[in-house]
Amino acid sequence: MSLRSLLAIVVLGPIALVAALIALGVNVPIPEIGRDYVLRLLLPEYGEQIDLPQIYGESDETLPLVVIDAGHGGRDPGAVSGDILEKDITLGLALALRDALVRQGGVRAALTRESDELLALEERPDIASRMGADMFLSIHADSAGDISEVSGASAYILSREASSRAAARFAQRENSADRLNGISTEGQSDEVTAILFELSQRRVQEESANLSALIIREGAGRVAFHPQPSRSANLVVLREPELPSVLFEAGFVTNDDDAQRLLSEEGQSEFADVMARAIRIHFAGRSGN
Repeated sequence: MSLRSLLAIVVLGPIALVAALIALGVNVPIPEIGRDYVLRLLLPEYGEQIDLPQIYGESDETLPLVVIDAGHGGRDPGAVSGDILEKDITLGLALALRDALVRQGGVRAALTRESDELLALEERPDIASRMGADMFLSIHADSAGDISEVSGASAYILSREASSRAAARFAQRENSADRLNGISTEGQSDEVTAILFELSQRRVQEESANLSALIIREGAGRVAFHPQPSRSANLVVLREPELPSVLFEAGFVTNDDDAQRLLSEEGQSEFADVMARAIRIHFAGRSGN
């Protein structure tokens, strides 16, 4: 074997191996650190419109429609702790909430995904917009890295200015595109971006804040909240300007108590009951009933 061939193997071999692992979405164990780290994949670009999901509940189209978004999915596992994946937690919670809303009646529900499916970030709120939904609720579970003591749920609403450094870091982790209401803001001046943002969000910001407050109020004593449960951040999935939207962080996958609770049937049922009650109160207040 020539020296040139040997150098090519040494240099290109590791690159090819990493590329193959990324394509497969493989978790890479690192014994020196003692944890598994995920090679994250870039989310697909927002392209052609996908088919709209099924609507569950009564056939009365005058009833409010809630689109429930189970965060991550497919080759994007979200936050990971051992064999616990955020995408599995969020789907279980989304299905439980859908079932609770349908069982109680008076509210229709649809899911952005009902299986282990990968969606672009922009597709998720776009589904709600195209369906003429009255509410968009995105469900996630957070990660605190090696700090396993951090726990508790929190509710995010959209804000151009993040409410804390933690919220800013979370937004940076969850966002994969610099877009506002489907329009790229790359290259725009800060003034133009600010005007677009304010015009697109003013009508729904108050309703989003009201829904977030209701979730926290109704979950008191039933849901384990973070000490600072009410948060705001500039999140892509909350940038739909026409309907109230909340991203609910149900807990931390890196906290054993949180993770086991969110994966359990009892924990999912408790979550669904709290969220369904907050949603129904929100719509009752909006209609004046």
